[in-house]
Amino acid sequence: MASKPLSKSFLAFYRFARRRLGIPPGHHHHRRSTSGIPTCPNIIQRCPLPSQDDDHLQNQDLILDIDGLLRSSSTFPYFMLVAIEAGSFLRGLILLCLYPLLCCLTQEVQSMVMVMVCFLGLREEKVMRVTRAMLPKHFLEDVGREGLEVVRGYKRVIGLSRIIPRVMLEAFLKEYVGLETVMGREVKTVRGRYVGLLEKESEGRLGFAKLDGTEMVGFGSSSSFSDHDHHQLFSCCKDVYMVTPEQKRKWSPLPRDQYPRPLVFHDGRLAFRPTPQATLAMFMWLPFALLLTMLRTLVFVNLPYSISVPIGSVTGVTTRVIYSAAGQASSEKLAQPKPLGRVYVCNHRTLLDPVYISAMLNKQVSAVTYSVSRVSELLSPIRTIRLTRNRDEDRRRMEQSLRQGDLVVCPEGTTCREPYLLRFSPLFVELVDEVYPVALANWSNMFYGTSTGKHKYLDHFYYFMNPHPAYVVEFMDKMPTRVVIDGRRCESYEVANMVQGEIGTVLGFELTKLTRKDKYQILAGNEGVVDAKQ
Repeated sequence: MASKPLSKSFLAFYRFARRRLGIPPGHHHHRRSTSGIPTCPNIIQRCPLPSQDDDHLQNQDLILDIDGLLRSSSTFPYFMLVAIEAGSFLRGLILLCLYPLLCCLTQEVQSMVMVMVCFLGLREEKVMRVTRAMLPKHFLEDVGREGLEVVRGYKRVIGLSRIIPRVMLEAFLKEYVGLETVMGREVKTVRGRYVGLLEKESEGRLGFAKLDGTEMVGFGSSSSFSDHDHHQLFSCCKDVYMVTPEQKRKWSPLPRDQYPRPLVFHDGRLAFRPTPQATLAMFMWLPFALLLTMLRTLVFVNLPYSISVPIGSVTGVTTRVIYSAAGQASSEKLAQPKPLGRVYVCNHRTLLDPVYISAMLNKQVSAVTYSVSRVSELLSPIRTIRLTRNRDEDRRRMEQSLRQGDLVVCPEGTTCREPYLLRFSPLFVELVDEVYPVALANWSNMFYGTSTGKHKYLDHFYYFMNPHPAYVVEFMDKMPTRVVIDGRRCESYEVANMVQGEIGTVLGFELTKLTRKDKYQILAGNEGVVDAKQ
């Protein structure tokens, strides 16, 4: 009977002693081994943000668990991206059907099951392409601004993954967050294929033995760890800071202009974050999407624009056209004969860009293409001129086309999804005395209509699979190609840069010097040449 009062008295004395010694609440003593490395780190429930009171933190190394950087604690969307983008929609459907079972399992077992479903039988190069070209976008959209401030406050940060395999995180953490080292668990392979087995958690921490004796700080999320996990995973740290789920709910998304590295290029078909609810909605829509994309394609290919555009709007395709004052006057004179056709210069969003320009002008135009599949050319409702990347031959082909009518040119040479403009190739400047810039913007809410993969002939089908695809076509004032500044005639590349700048200003896009080759080297590891048989 006397044990309860005795326990209360001891607890009151313990709290009093901690206050007298100046030990803050939540700051627990830790044991040190004979080597001086903590075996039971202090667990502190707050973010380790360097401040005026914590200047010493800036001289320490930080061991960052990825869950401490992201606002969401769910790993399901990232595994679903691997399942669909590196595997197939069938593999993604299997993972979705297993989701109710996953909710009943521990986080460790969940990870093992998802790795088995998503990785089994896939080639290493396919998974690596997904992790390099697709996952960083979704990770960046889930990064908390407050979490990234933690990373920026330390001189060296070591990435650590306990649940997500290292292969899924390494490209994102190294290329977009700036980490030098990423440690984590590996998915086992045999002869270049994944067997779907995740190595033991202790194996993923072997790299810590190679770290020097610098004093380290750990940072993670308390929702992903038990007390035992804290001590085991951050055993080399003096202090471990844990952000609670309540604190993370107050975090704000990281604005695009604060990304550690600009996200200019990314790939993949899914235009949304594949949470369980969103993925279920996609699979329910998919049967209707297949029928709808066939209908929309047949309408645009076979019917006149005066009929196909209204029918397209009935099926959910939104199109908006904007004319400048001079552009409107120019469009009213299209019927007048000219020795050469007009050159319409536009930014490149999808393969349908020239088709939409032709539809808004309500007349046939030609379009130059490079490395486009034969299927896309056969289905195109407008005439296409295939370029060779030989400057003299390409100029001859474009001049011949201009003698027959108007021509649409996409000087970027490849599509770009994000609000950036790639470098404009200047060949179009040398063809005519004036060009007609066209600013294009489009939206996809479920599927992207572009790809750097092998099945580019499906691009426009994916675009028309969206419930409400949208295009905005803005015809701008014509621009001269013979420009004189300070008594000097501008070079063709300078005029091309001016046209790029005007289109970028109208769209609010940022200008870059990146090219088609840069895009394909980053996303696909090649120069983007499509097999002519496709």
